[in-house]
Amino acid sequence: MSEILPLVLYDGHCGLCQRSVRFLLRHEREPVLRFAALGSETGQKWLREREVDSGVDAMVLIEADRTLQGPDAALALCVYLKRPYRWLRGLRIFPAPIRRLGYRAIARRRYRWFGKTESCPLPSPEQAERFLS
Repeated sequence: MSEILPLVLYDGHCGLCQRSVRFLLRHEREPVLRFAALGSETGQKWLREREVDSGVDAMVLIEADRTLQGPDAALALCVYLKRPYRWLRGLRIFPAPIRRLGYRAIARRRYRWFGKTESCPLPSPEQAERFLS
């Protein structure tokens, strides 16, 4: 199953998460990332396999050797991006508690600010193979 890594698990109902996935697709250096909704069968299977709480409500990045959540996942994803976006990885200079505080502040308001949908939008036909159900 390592052929589907790196894998990004995201809240498929969250407008901010959906926009983040579209941003990653547009700005990736190479098309290596795969995506699955947290609540999907695939997402839940990977959460169990990596011993992550199935109720997690943060973005999760699963790579061969590590599993990251929230702000750590978001910053780790920067290495997959083209310049100048990959430079956002430099935000690691902020202490982890501050990064978590900022991430949680946005996460608590994400539905209010970016909306919530009843279902995940369908990817374009050329991107469909990168989405796992």
